[in-house]
Amino acid sequence: MATREIYEMPFDEDVQTETESNQCPECDGQVTTNAIETICEDCGLVIDEQRIDHGPEWRPHDQDQRKRTGAPLTAARHDRGLSTEIGRRTDANGNELSGQKRQWLARMRREQSRGRFQSKAERNLVQGLGEVRRIVSTLEFAESVRDQACQLFRNAQNEDLLRGRSLEAIAAASVYGIGRCNGLSRTLEDIADAARVGQSRVRSAYKTLNRELGLPAQPVRPSEFIPRLAAELDVSDSIRQRARKMTKEAESTGATTGVRPSGFAAACLYKAGRDEGRWLTQMEAAEAANVTTPTIRSHQATLAELAL
Repeated sequence: MATREIYEMPFDEDVQTETESNQCPECDGQVTTNAIETICEDCGLVIDEQRIDHGPEWRPHDQDQRKRTGAPLTAARHDRGLSTEIGRRTDANGNELSGQKRQWLARMRREQSRGRFQSKAERNLVQGLGEVRRIVSTLEFAESVRDQACQLFRNAQNEDLLRGRSLEAIAAASVYGIGRCNGLSRTLEDIADAARVGQSRVRSAYKTLNRELGLPAQPVRPSEFIPRLAAELDVSDSIRQRARKMTKEAESTGATTGVRPSGFAAACLYKAGRDEGRWLTQMEAAEAANVTTPTIRSHQATLAELAL
């Protein structure tokens, strides 16, 4: 096969440039080259390809508004993700660094960490956002919840709500507050267990955030806990659907007002399991909802009154 020259052309979106000196080795057809591959216009043979796009990372598609862009900004970092990090053992090409270079990078990393924060408030922001990311990761929440919780922590710091309160409590309260706003089936006990503070401090911090920032938090309904508890108890879909129907009917009558939603949902799953022939115990349902067995029995009496 004759040697063919592939000319590297400047990147232009959706534009193909012809190379008249090249011909297809299969059908001698016309060959075109763009930034990704070299193909034959007649038979469609892919002669050469380059998966790495070396062109500029244009953001908008409009010719008049094109701008260069880097990594997206994120609220999960104190500097919106614009800072740089110094590596440790390898260079940009993945090669091992010598001992002398590692010592030099360690000194640079130390000096960078010393000059990284301009004030104590910025240092507190770094610690608080790190705690928010840790809690969100432990609870396996989505990245959108993480970003919203980090933004709520920023708002709390801007409103001077961190004074006299621990960073960990405000971070946990931020995650709990965003969970309430998004209808996530996580109780205050779940958040406190993942955090490094007690439930009372998280509850107090959440009340402060809710009062000062006016969070659009909705009352937690028992039906929101049915999917998670059903997965923990490993029940069938029919039991889950039956329990969800019970909670919906109980919510429509107002019987769930003032009760612990996770406990009521566990009681509905317990009753639905008994009706479907799955002999769940009250202890299993109580442990899944983090309540006591008398709570399950109390809700069972409520369900019996409603004839559900």
